[in-house]
Amino acid sequence: MPALVKKSVNSLSDYVKSLDANTIEKLYAKSSSCCLAIFGQLTPLAKHYVIRLLWVEQGIPKAVISSWVTQNAIAENTETAELLTRLRIWSECPIHGSLPGFKLNSIFQNNLRIALLGGGESWAIKPCEDKDKHGRDIKFLDSYAMERWECILHFMVGSLQDNESVSKDTVDTLVSGNLINYDSSTTEAPTITADGFKFLLMDTKSQVWYFLLQYLGTVEKKKLDLVECLTFLFQLSFLTLGKGYSTTTLSDSMLTFLQHLREFGLIYQRKRKDGRFYPTKLVINLTCNLNKVEIDKRGEGFIVVETNYRIYAYTNSSLQMALVALFTEMQYRLQNVGIGILTRDSVRQALKNGITADQIINFLKVHAHPQMRKNPHILPPTVIDQIKLWEIERDRFLFREGVLYNQFLSQGDFDLLRTYANDAGHLIWDNPSRRVMVVSVAGHEDVRRFWRRHRREQ
Repeated sequence: MPALVKKSVNSLSDYVKSLDANTIEKLYAKSSSCCLAIFGQLTPLAKHYVIRLLWVEQGIPKAVISSWVTQNAIAENTETAELLTRLRIWSECPIHGSLPGFKLNSIFQNNLRIALLGGGESWAIKPCEDKDKHGRDIKFLDSYAMERWECILHFMVGSLQDNESVSKDTVDTLVSGNLINYDSSTTEAPTITADGFKFLLMDTKSQVWYFLLQYLGTVEKKKLDLVECLTFLFQLSFLTLGKGYSTTTLSDSMLTFLQHLREFGLIYQRKRKDGRFYPTKLVINLTCNLNKVEIDKRGEGFIVVETNYRIYAYTNSSLQMALVALFTEMQYRLQNVGIGILTRDSVRQALKNGITADQIINFLKVHAHPQMRKNPHILPPTVIDQIKLWEIERDRFLFREGVLYNQFLSQGDFDLLRTYANDAGHLIWDNPSRRVMVVSVAGHEDVRRFWRRHRREQ
């Protein structure tokens, strides 16, 4: 599987586009649930095209498809055609008379028909027929899911409680996704990266998708089949919240995968030997349109910023407090409010950990208290300017690793080598009066070979 494109992958369709053609074909052939899930992620126009062509066996001229939209939607038509092509839902094919056209992928076409008509082979996941005396209601499942998910977020910001823990698979996923820097051989807490801070600004569903995509990039190392894992995920997303499902029909590899999902809060299972599990809302909502997800309570405005750089965080969430503390010097923490101050040292520490000034400012704006939003400027301009100045102050020096060349026997030797290094793009710095120069590490071998040749020719 190719490396994930972290910057652009934030939904199912984005992820499928990043896969190679062979993996996509296997995915479509594996189960009708995969085709149905991907169909659900398409744009309205793309869905319209697929439905109109679903029962058409031959190719359709591009001109005919373009006629289905108005002149104002030509650009959208082009984008839709490109999307369906990259997802391998259709492909270009010549029509009689060599007219350019499109034809639906026959595997995707047949399996989507099956999914929409309710036919085909039964899924591997079966509902439990007997009553569970330890059954859990939806309220419990929602609470459990968010508790497990926020446990991961607490670990990222270093606010995990003593009675809480995360699995090795979770840590490996966070590290491989460049969300944290962490050395398991030490007792030091993880430090969050710039990508990790962006991750924390996402809504919960986007976070789950991003995290899962990083995890899927590691499944082959765990000797799991990527297509089988994706198929299982898609089937989970169509299950009923609050209903129990049997584990007796699952393969050994999917039982292993199920335990990983359990650690992430996507699955609830009281005990492994119970033979049943309950999907939580984190996995059931995976294939919903991201634009329709309701705003998390964590995202409601709770921060007040004053012109004297003092910050008031009106929240009883320890996670939100920990996020504010990443770039603020916390002074008081009461039951429902935390009081801190933006200082040069606190902001510089955040910058040192990879968090940018723009990210800090964006975080304060996104989580600004409703009272702050009544102002012409959500944040005091002086605070914004000062945060940016602290970043500029830190970036006054640019550090580059290099190799020092000195002790030249003559000015001619120095000038010769300096000219070669400069022309080759390897020169970082030089001081002709002292016959000293620095070349890049990458260009060191090239410069050294040139110098050896020159010495032999003398």
